[in-house]
Amino acid sequence: MALALKKLASAGVAHQLLPAAGALLPGLGAAASQLQARRTKMSHSEATNTFILEALEHLEYPKRLRKLLLTPEREVAVELALLRDNGEVATFNAYRVQHDNSRGPYKGGLRFHPQVDLDDVRSLASLMTWKTAVMDIPFGGAKGGVTVDPNELSERELEILTRKLVQALRPILGTYEDIPAPDMNTGAREMAWIFDEYTKFAGFSPGIVTGKPVWLHGSLGREAATGRGTVFAIRELLAAQGLGEIKNKSFVIQGFGNVGSWAAQILHEMGGRVVAVSDAFGAVANEHGLQIPDLRAHVADRHSLASFAGGVVIPKESVLTVPCDVLIPAAIGGVIDEDNARDLQCKIVAEAANGPTTPEGDAILRERGITVLPDIFTNGGGVTVSFFEWVQNLQNFKWSEDEVNAKLDRVMREAFEAIWELHTEDKIPLRTAAFVKALQRVTRARVHRGFD
Repeated sequence: MALALKKLASAGVAHQLLPAAGALLPGLGAAASQLQARRTKMSHSEATNTFILEALEHLEYPKRLRKLLLTPEREVAVELALLRDNGEVATFNAYRVQHDNSRGPYKGGLRFHPQVDLDDVRSLASLMTWKTAVMDIPFGGAKGGVTVDPNELSERELEILTRKLVQALRPILGTYEDIPAPDMNTGAREMAWIFDEYTKFAGFSPGIVTGKPVWLHGSLGREAATGRGTVFAIRELLAAQGLGEIKNKSFVIQGFGNVGSWAAQILHEMGGRVVAVSDAFGAVANEHGLQIPDLRAHVADRHSLASFAGGVVIPKESVLTVPCDVLIPAAIGGVIDEDNARDLQCKIVAEAANGPTTPEGDAILRERGITVLPDIFTNGGGVTVSFFEWVQNLQNFKWSEDEVNAKLDRVMREAFEAIWELHTEDKIPLRTAAFVKALQRVTRARVHRGFD
């Protein structure tokens, strides 16, 4: 591995209801150009539907039922006008897609990112439907996003934009209708603004959003939930494959935000060796294992990840090919594709991000015998503890962090057991097994609720 690392080191609001088949590409200069380049291959929603169709083929569902399950129930686009601090008026496109609520209220995060578009949100809303189903959480699926780079806004501008988003989407949100949560570039701060803004209209409503600060009706354990759930998922797979424990296994993590940093921390605490990590600006590696607590403190002090003295700097694009036992993509979608899937040097890919592997990349990983823990299960810890937070809000009662983590452990273990059983009995990949289980649960709910 030392040789490999050496080589890498050198190398005002307007509403518009849109049809489900529509697509919208905001003109945002370079960001729009990047989006268009991605669209020349396969859109995110097309990629998601490719995996779902594979599961539907296995289930032998009729075409009319397939269309019903794949089509979102509602798609909303709004335009948010913002008076900037410099006196200029800026507008931002925002979206909310409600995919399915047959098993419970719509549930899904809100992301702020310059590359957000309707197709991305549509795909992620669909993934939330199957994620809540495979985790057996009584929610449906939704997703939202604003096409904005939050780093270019002041805190005041960001707060106003968030509150305007709530005002625009208020008719379709609700404690028992649609419950947002944090996602890329949003966190407890933004969720607190959403809670406060919605409460102005509907009265005290802590259950309107999850991922709130712990001191403002949030849940203990929520911040680390997705990363912790990812570690639980890896633990279960290693045991099922007879590969032993996390201790002394090597891990590479692409993405060092909330999910990646917490997964790294917990893996480190369990004796795993995190040998390389990356973020949007750089990457650092150490074949003996990075000191994750020191690295997290380094980044928290606003230093760049690549400037960490406890490892060697490598190109961020090369982190996926660092030799390891388990590769954890924990950033954006579509990072493992036909161009790099043959270069991966891992035994397992644990998808902590949403949609990190394209269908073409997934086919190559299957051909190479690399096991993929699918995203709809691996990163299900976040929505699971969001459910716990929602329940606590409805009960007006707080659970201890140990209780939250123990409940999360149980849910992750039971979800894995159901997927693994299908995988072994039907001889299908874990991803297909996860979608099959999710489809079975959603279909059962839809059929029993009726269609009138």
